Amino acid sequence: MEKQVTIFITGGAGYVGAMLADQFSKRPDVKEIILLDKEAFPDLLSDNSKIFYIQGNTSDGSWQEVVALKKPEVVVHTAWQIREMYGNQKTQWKWNIDGSNAVSDFAFNTPSVKKFIYFSTVASYGAFPENTIKYAFTEKDPFRKVDYLYAEEKRIAEENLLYTYEHKRDKGEAVPQVFIIRPAAITGPRGRYARIRFGLQSALSGTLRGQKSFWYNIVSLMVSWVPVTPKWLRQYIHEDDIIDIVALFSFNNIKGEYEVFNAAPPGPPVLGLDMARAVGKRMLLIHPYMVRIVFFVLWHLTRGRISTARGSWKGYSYPIKVDGSKITKQYGYQYAHESREAFVNNKGRYEADAIRQ
Repeated sequence: MEKQVTIFITGGAGYVGAMLADQFSKRPDVKEIILLDKEAFPDLLSDNSKIFYIQGNTSDGSWQEVVALKKPEVVVHTAWQIREMYGNQKTQWKWNIDGSNAVSDFAFNTPSVKKFIYFSTVASYGAFPENTIKYAFTEKDPFRKVDYLYAEEKRIAEENLLYTYEHKRDKGEAVPQVFIIRPAAITGPRGRYARIRFGLQSALSGTLRGQKSFWYNIVSLMVSWVPVTPKWLRQYIHEDDIIDIVALFSFNNIKGEYEVFNAAPPGPPVLGLDMARAVGKRMLLIHPYMVRIVFFVLWHLTRGRISTARGSWKGYSYPIKVDGSKITKQYGYQYAHESREAFVNNKGRYEADAIRQ
């Protein structure tokens, strides 16, 4: 009989976590999936008999004993408070940094855990004026300190993870395999049409209209044209590729101890003109200082409801292009969708979500 594994996924009600649970639960080699999230049980997973759901926060200490009794072999950490909490950075730090430390400690101190898959971000390479559209960051490039809290917390959390791993390894203690995924912007039929979160695509395309929000309607009006800076660039990875990459690490006997991978497909990125064409609008070239002013005003005027937090304007103004070929060279993984294709097409496992809209 095929060996079945138990998987523990944090952020199980989120965009990525719920998709992983949904897809992995269909596999015959999966016995049970334990999900942890501070939010309520997601509709996507209703009536799924393989799911054991815990409503709690990674940082609250309420889940470790329960999960340990389930003896998971694989831990996948996707939980994160991405949108900065206006005026409440202390709580955000607790959820993100303390929570990530708690998940890492669990993975390293639970004997059943053999693999720890950790979601990071390409944003922590840093969006700076000297970045160019031609240069692609590789995993050898260091993360840089930035004033964008999301990227900075991810940088610190990854540093903490490496310290914990090296500390236990150097003491001669057994450690699980660690696979760090640094994805570009994740998109696809479910991400676009389920309207899970306020994002760049929905804002520029105008799909925020009709959501009974004064501020969303204002943003939609402001982007009647697509405003882009001279170095505007985006890379997208399809949600199906993210699922398949996590599956590669979770279910295969592959070599590796502490491995870090950019997750971005080969091929051209999405540039400003591509974005404008994709949403059926004209492009308006603007200077980065204009982006900075608008982001500052919207952040404080809406008290963070529109996610234009301190430092986020740089990510809209300066490029972070990455090379995601390491996973192909090391493990032979072939991306199913190029960046531009992932951005505009509705093909994929959740294609039906787009058809229903």
